[in-house]
Amino acid sequence: MTTTEQTFLAKSTIKAADLDHRRKINFNIKQYNNKVPEGKQQFPDLHLARERAKNIKWRAIETLDQQLEEFELKFTKRGGKVIWAEDAAQAIDEIIRICKDRNCKTLVKSKSMVTEEIHLNAAMEKNGIESIETDLGEYIQQLDGEAPYHIVTPAMHKSKEDVAKLFAEKLGTAPHLTPQQLTLVARDILREKYVDAEVGVTGANFIISDMGAVAVTENEGNARLSCAFPKTHIVVVGIEKVIPSLTDLALFWPLLSTYGTGQQMTVYNSIITGPRQAGETDGPEEMFVILLDNNRTNILKDPIQRESLYCIRCGACLNACPVYKNIGGHAYGSTYSGPIGSVITPHLSGLDENKHLSYASSLCGACTDTCAVKINLHQLLLENRYQSVQQQLPSFSEKIAWKLWKIASLKRSMMNMGNGSIKNKVVSSLFKGWTKHRSDLEFSKKTFNEMWKEQYKH
Repeated sequence: MTTTEQTFLAKSTIKAADLDHRRKINFNIKQYNNKVPEGKQQFPDLHLARERAKNIKWRAIETLDQQLEEFELKFTKRGGKVIWAEDAAQAIDEIIRICKDRNCKTLVKSKSMVTEEIHLNAAMEKNGIESIETDLGEYIQQLDGEAPYHIVTPAMHKSKEDVAKLFAEKLGTAPHLTPQQLTLVARDILREKYVDAEVGVTGANFIISDMGAVAVTENEGNARLSCAFPKTHIVVVGIEKVIPSLTDLALFWPLLSTYGTGQQMTVYNSIITGPRQAGETDGPEEMFVILLDNNRTNILKDPIQRESLYCIRCGACLNACPVYKNIGGHAYGSTYSGPIGSVITPHLSGLDENKHLSYASSLCGACTDTCAVKINLHQLLLENRYQSVQQQLPSFSEKIAWKLWKIASLKRSMMNMGNGSIKNKVVSSLFKGWTKHRSDLEFSKKTFNEMWKEQYKH
């Protein structure tokens, strides 16, 4: 058993028994579930909309090299600079180089899962640069020293009382502020940071290849401020976020909004085509786009797992997953949690260390049913399990257990052997992982096969 698997089992065991945690997350997901049906009403044919979105992403991923090269050509024509980063280390090195060349002391960043993936904040701190999260949920998590809990709502596991207590401890505010008052406190602090920052960092929801632009959708406006106030704007984005055309946003923005938060459209939607042009009064003086691979091409070269790159990070599969709703986002121990995280993390960070995530699923198929772009998530989880077996990753004891189970299952005389107390004792002692949190297995005194033979005398 790997260290990451041991940590996952320990954390999930604690969280599954934490009733207060379960109450908070179920309350917040209930609000989401109440809103999503309203957002879906904007689509005359929701099934068709999701099919079209999947087909567009299929085209984009199948021609990814061409799409990215077209984006680079169009973007650089307007003075933007594109940096290709093979891994997290390269991306961090480039960001540090840009910051040091501009004598950056303060960096503001909007919500971005890919910057979590490369551990940007920790790298900035190590190099003496203050990196400030400007999304309210991310800011709360940064104050608490925690990673995001959810792809879309980073502080989903915190109640308003938890946030008020945190602000009192970290910022010295009154301990019983309302959510509105807490938001105003954060706003006052962050507005000063926008003005002070030399560099702003954002992610991108989509890379638009035919226009050479990035699209960002948000509800708070912090991404706009992060890329407009500082003189230098850096976009960090995974290479899979590409869509072929500007017109595709007419489908993807409403789809992402509905499945992400239940809105018809998020409040702020921006298309950024490069640094400030001649005659323009707003925008950064220079703009960089870092296209991050970080093992995404490992997924791309797998004809089955490639489908996971269609993901638009709406977070709907997390909200539908019974496992996620019990153990929470932090138990996964990875940047991306829930079903989509369990699919892609083994390929981004190593199957040997993360194969256990693909078993953290009931295979109920709720994730597949709710996916905005119809990714067959439960099938990809099964594929991960298959690949781990093909690579001989299961432990010796696990291999022996399944070997014995196979032998017994294929031989009726063995299946009928030792019914009752003997079989109960043997199986319950062998499968300790099952009985650790459950009662012992209880087999009937006779199998159905034996009862059938007695009934019909053959």
